[in-house]
Amino acid sequence: MGFSVKKGIYCLIIKLSQEREIPIGKLGTFHFPAGFYVYVGSAQNSLRLRIERHLRQTKNNRWHIDYLLDYGQIITVYSYAKDKSLECVLGHKIASLPKAIFPIKGFGSSDCSCITHLYFFPDNPSGALASFKGKFALLECRHYNTNGEDERYSK
Repeated sequence: MGFSVKKGIYCLIIKLSQEREIPIGKLGTFHFPAGFYVYVGSAQNSLRLRIERHLRQTKNNRWHIDYLLDYGQIITVYSYAKDKSLECVLGHKIASLPKAIFPIKGFGSSDCSCITHLYFFPDNPSGALASFKGKFALLECRHYNTNGEDERYSK
């Protein structure tokens, strides 16, 4: 990751290849259908380090998303130079996309009044998220192959 922005928001597009029952910390165990999940998060100290942490295979589970990442694979990361307050705005935009489903109430949204910060799509929503780039000051978009290697860098 070639940027040094301290604060920002991000979207992870996660592919879950097969349906699973996944324990999500104190939230409980939930059924996750196979498909694509979009997680909206923020970082207030180092956006780059937060995203790199999510991409690591080995880590202690700290946030709700960590539990899903034990089973799913990040295929795309969008990072934006925006204040944390726009994390919820971005989440609401994603929620309004066709076929968006709210799989778990309270997932990733324990510090705000949003229903969730995790959204399920039966098909890859990357194209729809790419259309947000002008509205949210896109810093970069990275796509990852099945080995977790960076396939493409773009601003």
